[in-house]
Amino acid sequence: MKYGFVIDNRKCIGCHACTTACKSENLVPVGVNRTWVKQVEKGVFPKTRRLFSVMRCNHCTDAPCVEICPVEALYYRDDGIVDFDKDRCIGCKSCMQACPYDALYIDPETSTAAKCNYCAHRVDVGLEPACVNVCPEEAIISGDMDNPDSKISELLSRQQVKVRKPEKGTQPNLFYIDGDDSSLNPTATEKSDEYFWSSQSLGVGHYAKEAEKMAFSNGDVLAALMESNGQSATAAEVSEKGTSKSIDVMLGKARRIYDVPDKGVLWGWEVSAYVWTKAISAGAFLVPFLAWASGWASPDPLVFWIALALGIVFLGATGLLLVLDLDRPDRFLNVLLRPQWNSWLVRGGYAITIYGGLLSLLALSNWMGWTAMATPLMWLTALIAVVVAIYTAFLFAQAKGRDFWQSPTLAIHMLVHSLMAGAATFAILGLVVKSDANWVDLLSNILLIGMGVNLFTMLIELTITHPTQDAKITVDMITKGRYRNNFWGGVIFLGNVLPMLLILGAGQSDLLLAMAGVLVLGGIYMTEHIWVEAPQRIPLS
Repeated sequence: MKYGFVIDNRKCIGCHACTTACKSENLVPVGVNRTWVKQVEKGVFPKTRRLFSVMRCNHCTDAPCVEICPVEALYYRDDGIVDFDKDRCIGCKSCMQACPYDALYIDPETSTAAKCNYCAHRVDVGLEPACVNVCPEEAIISGDMDNPDSKISELLSRQQVKVRKPEKGTQPNLFYIDGDDSSLNPTATEKSDEYFWSSQSLGVGHYAKEAEKMAFSNGDVLAALMESNGQSATAAEVSEKGTSKSIDVMLGKARRIYDVPDKGVLWGWEVSAYVWTKAISAGAFLVPFLAWASGWASPDPLVFWIALALGIVFLGATGLLLVLDLDRPDRFLNVLLRPQWNSWLVRGGYAITIYGGLLSLLALSNWMGWTAMATPLMWLTALIAVVVAIYTAFLFAQAKGRDFWQSPTLAIHMLVHSLMAGAATFAILGLVVKSDANWVDLLSNILLIGMGVNLFTMLIELTITHPTQDAKITVDMITKGRYRNNFWGGVIFLGNVLPMLLILGAGQSDLLLAMAGVLVLGGIYMTEHIWVEAPQRIPLS
């Protein structure tokens, strides 16, 4: 048994009855939706067409939201429905990042995630989902796709159907008859701040004359644009047919005219900061460990105590930031007590916990003089520190909705950042904690090599051919768009080039090395901020 949906776009009239029925049946709050109707206009005026596409959870056979959920709040039912348990949810928003179809939202009343669950409570008593029951044109068809006698099975066998984003490999069980890429592909049209029914024309009351002037002025612009597109019309004709909102349709460009609000950036500054503090915590141990294991330097014993203290303090800050980012922070222990082991959020949570325990055990063994266990503890702690440094790369890779995070170099990116962050922190502390020349040279070399590898890694991430349009748009946003000043000025110059110059000219200057360390830490944070935030600007529906 496997339940699915077919949306017959030949019949859909865009009445929004399915949206209303879903809200009523499932008590969905105002401002969020489990089911909604996206509307797109395309064509060349006057030969235009309006497309209606019902959007919702695709109940994927290989659902990335189930895999990434750390507490088993999302799960498969035996009938193929992907259901949700709000009593387990911690509000981490990982499922929202993982879903390529923008199907999940945070319920403002419970602060937990929610989505279409196929009206499982109705299915269990032999009823159809509310949206299917209410559709006046029978444009939504549900049923068991494994049953050859079911209507949905017959439709799938006879009709040509489309799914959204098949390249994601999720095997969605929501199919569209006569689906149009202009509507199904979120990057085919741009998000807008204004749709019909969401703003009022100025042509009302005493504003009518001013509105008429504006319409004629816009008509001049539109007529000129139409002429450049090989069409002809006077300004008066165009002003009668529409204002600037009609420009895309007149020029043949598809545009959205009705959609749900953008959910915005789901993982904000807390996530950027937690990746940064985690890098410092892991690097603060890995740098002196590297000196100890290689014999390249013999830092003062005080440095090891500082390393342990820094590791524990910044690890605590990491945990605090992780909890702050949760919409249900009261349930944060569910990650450890009710783990779903496929999730890298769980694996990372346990890695952080074990790392903190090992750092504390190392401090105790040094204090008590337990020399026999020092060497194995050092190596084990270093191994876990590496896991702590890079596990977020694997978590981001599970967020299949964000194509830019699927980069295979992201783990290297984060490990290098940890070593740079550790060396930069000790370089700053060098103003108050004096060490021998070998230790200072090691810090300088780690920073120089780290920045070189960091720049090369970013070059690969930004210039290698990207397989999807979403990733390409993200790269353009970073290098040419809204993040270009922060990237070129903050990340490249202040965070890498200038520190390199300071270190190369520092000689034995602790001050210049410390200044370079401050810039490196700032550059790392700026990089993480851009890498975390920019991919979230790409619409998923």
